[in-house]
Amino acid sequence: MTTHLDDTARPAGPADAATWSEPETAPPAPPQEPDAPAPGPGQPKRPLAARIWRGRPEDPRWARPAFLGLLLVTCVLYLYNLSASGYANSFYSAAVQAGSQSWKAFFFGSLDSANAITVDKPPAALWPMALSVKVFGLNSWAILVPEVLMGVGSVAVVHASVRRRFSPTSGLIAGAVLALTPVAALMFRFNNPDAMLALLMAVACYLVVRALEDGRTKWLVWAGVAIGFAFLAKTLQAFLILPPLAIVYAVCAPVPLRKRFSQLALATAALVVSGGWWVAIVELWPASSRPYIGGSQNNSFLELTFGYNGLGRLNGEETGSVGGGGGGGTGQWGETGWDRMFNSEIGAQISWLLPAALILLVAGLVATRKRKRTSVTRGAFLVWGGSLLITTVVFSFMAGIFHQYYTIALAPYLAAVIGMGTGILWEKRSEIWVSLTLAAASVAAAAWGYVLLNRTPDHLPWLKWLVLVGGLAGALGLVFAGRLPRRFALAAAAVSIVAALAGPTAYTLSTVNSAHTGSIPTAGPAGASMMGGGRGGPGGGFGGGMPGQQGQQGQQGQQGQQGRQNGGGFPGGTAQGQGQGQGQTAPGGQTNGDGGRTGGGGGGVGGLINGATVTDEARKLLDTDSDKYTWAGAAIGSQNAASYQLATGDPVMAIGGFNGTDPSPTLAQFKQYVADGRIHYFISSGSGGGAMGGGSDGTSTQITEWVEANFKKVTVGSATFYDLTQKATG
Repeated sequence: MTTHLDDTARPAGPADAATWSEPETAPPAPPQEPDAPAPGPGQPKRPLAARIWRGRPEDPRWARPAFLGLLLVTCVLYLYNLSASGYANSFYSAAVQAGSQSWKAFFFGSLDSANAITVDKPPAALWPMALSVKVFGLNSWAILVPEVLMGVGSVAVVHASVRRRFSPTSGLIAGAVLALTPVAALMFRFNNPDAMLALLMAVACYLVVRALEDGRTKWLVWAGVAIGFAFLAKTLQAFLILPPLAIVYAVCAPVPLRKRFSQLALATAALVVSGGWWVAIVELWPASSRPYIGGSQNNSFLELTFGYNGLGRLNGEETGSVGGGGGGGTGQWGETGWDRMFNSEIGAQISWLLPAALILLVAGLVATRKRKRTSVTRGAFLVWGGSLLITTVVFSFMAGIFHQYYTIALAPYLAAVIGMGTGILWEKRSEIWVSLTLAAASVAAAAWGYVLLNRTPDHLPWLKWLVLVGGLAGALGLVFAGRLPRRFALAAAAVSIVAALAGPTAYTLSTVNSAHTGSIPTAGPAGASMMGGGRGGPGGGFGGGMPGQQGQQGQQGQQGQQGRQNGGGFPGGTAQGQGQGQGQTAPGGQTNGDGGRTGGGGGGVGGLINGATVTDEARKLLDTDSDKYTWAGAAIGSQNAASYQLATGDPVMAIGGFNGTDPSPTLAQFKQYVADGRIHYFISSGSGGGAMGGGSDGTSTQITEWVEANFKKVTVGSATFYDLTQKATG
């Protein structure tokens, strides 16, 4: 069966709003699937199992089984070797643990169940994981399986959106591209907020395209709800795609202009309510009875949203952070500029098919240029393509904190554009400009895949030649696709697709076969994302080893290729790359390569980024009489505190929040906690009390100096503790 894509040629119907406009006073009939006949009166409904397995009656028999197979393969791929990452990012895992123990910590996103301080994000991304841990107990699978399910859901949403307007094959291509994008395979198996953000952004785009089909208000309102909840996952990043979505609907929707604006107003209200209810509660809640808002400097979520997590990310002026950004050149967070998504830091994560996607996006808009204003096919290109472009531009030029894994936000948009572009051009392949464009996209994917694979010459060195030769051969066939017999044209297309996906697939398989821990994970084999800033944290590699296995990041440190990544490019770091590779096991499966921080307390930058390896002796010390205290211990920085909390199961206070720079608790508050007997041990950072960017007069330093001068020092292996119940002698 061929799905016709010409909006102006198909009969008008609810599923094709490009040929009609809804009268102000007459709501449209319920939409049907494209090309699906309306069920006749008295026609028996097919059994549910048959509908799930067979799909639409008019679909090819292979379409629905192939889609279900895609979801199954994606799920198995993402579940493979999942527990190797242990607690993944212990910062968020500790908050998940706290949320499973305390509903108050669950609601606020507290790092510990005693509610000293929150993570530096809103808590929505933590909620599914915390509920899972509450049911299944604290373990790697309970934390990470919800992220895997978000990945499978994202593939399903992208497939569904593309399939509605294009062929079953187009939907499968889009879903496969998303599933095999290396950074997607990384983050849908990791516990950062980006997995939920990517899913909800894909849902929002899907819903806006649905709204373009029939002008129904409900689809636009639900899109607003999706973006609102995405805000509760990762604040203002959720709003990046609002301009293209709003503009496309305002211009292209099949309803009168006045109604379009009223619908957009309702969608905005839905966004504010779905994203603002939690913010309102937090801001109105008495600060004395809730945890401190981590990442803020004055205990305000609004300040966190518009400062550290907002405008500061764009201009590099994040108050409480560790340094500024690129400003058009090379800064603490790498080079900015139009080519940032393609450079050695970012390219292997996301850009494999980005050149081809840009070609197909332009071609899709050209192919639909003569259609009516309300063309849903063109609207779909504008929705997904506009989201891709605006996110790419912002990521390319933002001067503040930026990590490679942020680029998962691009993956659903890129995958949808690839699927839609190949679908619409394939149907028009008899036109010479179309066949040449298909060939150009194949050449772009093959050539850029060769470049990316050549950046890791020791990893599958033969693959780059297979990609290049296969892509060029497929492109040659695509040039004549409109004139070749169908089976030969299909063969050329298949060769091009296989060549285009071979590189990202290899990097995805490398990703799922490796452990990833710490705050700054990257996808692909060792050396796939060398940081151009030339700076690294102490020791290079930052964890990822498992028992009897070399840590991935330790290997990268050993090769001297991690550079700035492992220390985040913090001031004073050097590109030492001294990881020794052999993993050391921390309780709960958390591991650090020898090139990262090992031992007891936090080790300066390395400890604040990657936490600590907690020995059995240190765990037993903290466990002693822990039920008599509100906090078994206190440590500088959230990662250090999280490591000990996950190892013991007891609340550990994170002094200064993630960076150790938040003014919480103050010295006076800490003294009062100690006087009240609420904290047992202070865990030394081993760095003189300094924190990342904290300065010599910061709260963390003041507390450290006071503790060291007044309390008994206890050494357990390489870890240093201070017993806050015993005064120093002598």
